[in-house]
Amino acid sequence: MESQVRGGTRWKRFAVVMVPSVAATAAIGVALAQGALAASFSVSGQSFKVTAGQLEGQGFSQYGALDEGYTLKGEKTVHPVAVSAFKSATITNMCQSVVTPGVPLLGSVSLKLTAGTGGKKVEAENLYIDVEDLSADAVFKGIDIGVAAKDANKGPGMKGGSEQANPYGFAQQADSATLSDVKQTAWATTAGTFKLSNLKMSLHKGTVECY
Repeated sequence: MESQVRGGTRWKRFAVVMVPSVAATAAIGVALAQGALAASFSVSGQSFKVTAGQLEGQGFSQYGALDEGYTLKGEKTVHPVAVSAFKSATITNMCQSVVTPGVPLLGSVSLKLTAGTGGKKVEAENLYIDVEDLSADAVFKGIDIGVAAKDANKGPGMKGGSEQANPYGFAQQADSATLSDVKQTAWATTAGTFKLSNLKMSLHKGTVECY
């Protein structure tokens, strides 16, 4: 089965539908799937943008969750996200950027990272991306929509740890996923391994983003 999708999705709204409430999800135990990363952390007060020419992933799953974190003033907050998980993935022409506002004497300062250029690819295993907003051309093979999150076994499983996610909530999975012309805003990325070929990192005064 093959499904092709074009367009943008407001993952914040998507995740709100899948995750009933902070209180409810905090009370539900999260099943640890075999091969999943039992890792969780408080996210920073800054989301980041990522673009890619193409992402080819094997063993894909996606479910809703809440990322706990802080504002830049240190206040506690939560972010509804769609967690996109891949057993393995390769990425070409990747760019990642984050902007830090209010730096004394400088104003905004941007950190920009590129990798997977010049014919080389970024390689990742057990990759989890906590996405707030995404647009891409997407092709899924062997897709199942409406699976309970804990039973989505084509991907690497739910992250586990102290992750706030409903194991009985909505999820989708596919044997493989190919995303082209990717533009996304995310709060966190976690991977078992993450190989960045042709890595280049630079700082810029002002707002310099990948898109």
